[in-house]
Amino acid sequence: MHQGRGEFAFIDWLRSKTPAHSRVALGPGDDAAVLQFPGPAECLITSDMLMEGTCFRLEEAGPRLVGRKAMSVNLSDIAAMAGRPLAAVVSVALPRAGGRALAEELYLGLREVADQFDTAIAGGDTNTWDGPLVIAVTILGEATPRGPVLRSGARVGDRLLVTGPLGGSILGKHLEFTPRVREATELHAVADVHAMIDISDGLAADVGHMCAESRCGARIWAQAIPISQDAHRIHDGRSPLEHALGDGEDFELVAAVSPADAERLVREQPITGIQLACIGECVEEGLWLEKNGHVGKLEPLGYAHPMD
Repeated sequence: MHQGRGEFAFIDWLRSKTPAHSRVALGPGDDAAVLQFPGPAECLITSDMLMEGTCFRLEEAGPRLVGRKAMSVNLSDIAAMAGRPLAAVVSVALPRAGGRALAEELYLGLREVADQFDTAIAGGDTNTWDGPLVIAVTILGEATPRGPVLRSGARVGDRLLVTGPLGGSILGKHLEFTPRVREATELHAVADVHAMIDISDGLAADVGHMCAESRCGARIWAQAIPISQDAHRIHDGRSPLEHALGDGEDFELVAAVSPADAERLVREQPITGIQLACIGECVEEGLWLEKNGHVGKLEPLGYAHPMD
């Protein structure tokens, strides 16, 4: 064991805290991890980077919740393809001051969520610098026997379902949400899901992303959108509906299914723990909002990463 401080001492600490896992033949400590990958299933890979000041405020959230969010946003991407997560690798750029204590709390937050979904933390990298905290998680997963659900499979006439209420995530849900991994695989098992996406940028924006990949449009029914209580608690001049359409980081799922499947799923509610709601339909082109009997253009409200 490397005693004291520094990267290798932290690696030793990680190894002491990382339990054995059936999928991990070799975990942290070598040049690469060794995974026992299951059968002929297709491999899913997703990666997301969170930066202090953009994705979270460390002084407000604390490192453990930041760790939870960093793992959860990646698990949500696996959920959006109705996949099963297997293992994660984590890379962290730590501020020099207090980096070791911060790293330990981050790891414990990461583990809290990973353990819920039987996801091994197989390795990663740590470094220190003079800048703020940056954390990047990559998750490997497997598709179910039915294959991954893509964004590109929505068809004109499909109905759009959401897995929960939307809006107001800034009041806490953006840090402590539950990735819809279980719900997505159960939905995939009981219905032919044509396309799916998780709501990270905002309902309007993410439906727009799915429609762009599927080469169709969508009409959203304002009165059908389930709006969270938090969206009603924010008093910033925007309506609860506007928050539901554009806040983002709800990390619920939007799924495109046939009209018959949508009617059956809403009637039977076969997925425990959630209330499926039908909020719109796929159309030939454009993004539209139907409200109080009037149909108008729906702007792709939500977050967009600025790039010159």
